[in-house]
Parts: sequence; C-alpha cells; structure tokens
Amino acid sequence: MKMLEVQLPERTVAKLEAAAERLHISLEELLLLSVEEKLAQLDVEFQQATDYVLTKNAELYKRLA
Repeated sequence: MKMLEVQLPERTVAKLEAAAERLHISLEELLLLSVEEKLAQLDVEFQQATDYVLTKNAELYKRLA
C-alpha cells in the first residue's frame, strides 16, 4: 500500500478523530472509507452525466451517423 501524507487543519482533524471514535474505527480506516466512498460517488455522477448527454442528444447522434 502506498503511503500518502496530507496536511489538514486542526479543526478538521478533531472532527475526523471524533467521528472515528464514534464509529469505533481507526482514523486511517475512516479516511480510507471516506475516500473510497467519494470516488464511488464520482463514478456514479460521471455515469449519470454520460447517460443524460447520450439520451438528450440521441436524435442528433442518429442524424450524424
């Protein structure tokens, strides 16, 4: 696994630590889960945007083909 160092404001770190404690997981686990969740969300949003554009322009694409 690759190591990554990120500087965060103290306030953000305190919120992360509190959330990890509430969830009974390590700070590292919380960060990994959060990053993976955000990446998955971006994938879904990209697919939705692609579907929208393809649907919206379907008639145009037919005429250009």
